[in-house]
Amino acid sequence: MEEFDSGAQPLEGASTSTAGFIGLAQRGEVEGVPLLITSVADFHRNFGSYLSENAFGDYRFLSYAVEHFFLNGGSRCYVMRVAPSDAKKAHNQTEANTEAAVLNITAKNPGAWGNQVRVAVVPASKAKTQVYEVVGASSYRVKSNAGFNVGDIVAFDGGSGKQYNRVVSSQDNIVELASPIDGEAEDIVDSNLLPAKVLTTSEFTMHVFYGDEAETYERLSLNVLAANHVAKMLSRSNIVIVSDTSGSAGDLGFVPPFELISGLKEEAGKFQIALSAGSDGSASSLAASDFIGVDRGPGKRTGIQSFIDNDVVSIMSVPGVTDPNVQLSLVAHCENLSSRFAVLDVPREKTKVADVMTHRNIFDSNYAAIYNPWLQVFDPLDKRNIFIPPSGSVMGIYSRSDQTRGVHKAPANEVVRGAVGLDCQYNKGEQDILNPKGVNLIRSFPGQGIRVWGARTASSNGLWKYVNVRRLFIFLEESIKNGTSWVVFEPNDEQLWARVQRTIDAFLTRVWRDGALMGASPAEAFYINIGRSTMTQDDIDNGRLICVIGVAPVKPAEFVIFRFTQKTREE
Repeated sequence: MEEFDSGAQPLEGASTSTAGFIGLAQRGEVEGVPLLITSVADFHRNFGSYLSENAFGDYRFLSYAVEHFFLNGGSRCYVMRVAPSDAKKAHNQTEANTEAAVLNITAKNPGAWGNQVRVAVVPASKAKTQVYEVVGASSYRVKSNAGFNVGDIVAFDGGSGKQYNRVVSSQDNIVELASPIDGEAEDIVDSNLLPAKVLTTSEFTMHVFYGDEAETYERLSLNVLAANHVAKMLSRSNIVIVSDTSGSAGDLGFVPPFELISGLKEEAGKFQIALSAGSDGSASSLAASDFIGVDRGPGKRTGIQSFIDNDVVSIMSVPGVTDPNVQLSLVAHCENLSSRFAVLDVPREKTKVADVMTHRNIFDSNYAAIYNPWLQVFDPLDKRNIFIPPSGSVMGIYSRSDQTRGVHKAPANEVVRGAVGLDCQYNKGEQDILNPKGVNLIRSFPGQGIRVWGARTASSNGLWKYVNVRRLFIFLEESIKNGTSWVVFEPNDEQLWARVQRTIDAFLTRVWRDGALMGASPAEAFYINIGRSTMTQDDIDNGRLICVIGVAPVKPAEFVIFRFTQKTREE
């Protein structure tokens, strides 16, 4: 029995409703890869709450945009935080010239949020055993040497107080210490079932608190060779970064780690550390470069550049940031990748038609759309109505329309949820001027609420003037690209061409049946050419498989025209 693939491969449609946001937040990483967020609560857990208007003005709208994205039907998004250049991480204020300065503890990322972080350190021990025999000057046969690692600080308690020491070697139930334990053999050896004299390791447990978040790391060590070294264990913390500087302090002797950290005896039982000096920075120190970001390589990118590492996002916004440098950079990012679409805001102060057109004329791209005016919503922080940029709500409407109707449906004539008013009321005459120029207005209609009333891109090319047409082609291109990866390195012959033809034909037929393509039959809706008519022998020799696909997208009924005439009565 032999199996081989000969038929069409199933081809799954790509996601078109995953959003990407860049902006200021209370907390969160400012370098790396964007973080997946699936709810408003998820956003607040990872990026904090709302920012103050007094501190950050029009730069503070990320949290509101994400909230209204989910409110308007969005299901998931990726978020990348931007922080002012003068933002600082909170840290512990231990004096550097004391023995207690063996741990440097800083907040995970910049912001005043770190000033609320509290750390509690308590003594602990991961291993305990009894000594059966003295076998050398400082070597002892113990019941079990499990947990006694080379370099560990240990304590021997013979009933008259603890003696601290360091493990030099630990093997086959023989533990060698750096110096002999004081006392005769009978003062050290204890073979009773319930021993009174024990050798224990000296560690500490660390509790990290921020708000209602709590992390506990048990039985940590300052022994850099141990698996439970504090820096290794705390590397997975979401709240703090811990580094151990005890190695640079020279030989500190046989001092238990709790005492090194706190300067207190272990009998104190607990030592608390408060972080301070964290700062959110100032809006005056923000520049377009902070949002554009820098590319320091994989995992080290910032701002818009960090989304290069993300292959899932299909719609993007920098809410409330209307600096042309930032918006043009976002549009260029979408154009270069050809797999995502930018949603742009207009500056709030630009409400007159001429002022709006001044901002609109900066752009010419079929990978971007412009929306105006700003929306009036309730602010949970100040307990009053405020105005927010529309991009977050619009991207939620994109997602809602994609899920209920499909990406081919123009994301317009849709109610904006959560909006109680508009910053500016545009009339039909202003609509007739701005809409053909590619500015999508949000308008209020009696009895119909506040609705998105436009679906134009910011392009001068008439072929790509509709948002749904551009996004439909992104959907088709990404779906076919992802669904035909199996073709790579297959023999480039007639059998492969036929399989590719069947795979794409089955997918486009399904798209046509969903109403995304024009035509009364699949033959009228699309065509697929692959074979000798699309490839020369040189193409085949150089490993190129070329497939030409043509589709007829549906266009929105943007202008509905009813023609009336008089009808005379006929006798």
